[in-house]
Amino acid sequence: MSEHVVQSPLPGVFYTRPVPDQPPFVEVGSVVTAGTTVGLVEVMKQFAEIKAGESGTVTAIHAENESIIGPGDGVVTIEKD
Repeated sequence: MSEHVVQSPLPGVFYTRPVPDQPPFVEVGSVVTAGTTVGLVEVMKQFAEIKAGESGTVTAIHAENESIIGPGDGVVTIEKD
């Protein structure tokens, strides 16, 4: 099987959860589809969803919650189905 690294489309602050008191969008071992939200990136109080882009299983999460990321930075790795 091959891997797909989900990359941030924008620079900003990466969030692994929709709100602080809820569980993360995905965890290692989560099964996702191409349309699954894997995180949010905030730029100037605007939030953009980052989608998986491929179906498969999450094998790694590269960005920590509330970390600064740049465009093209890998945030999640998915082992494709």
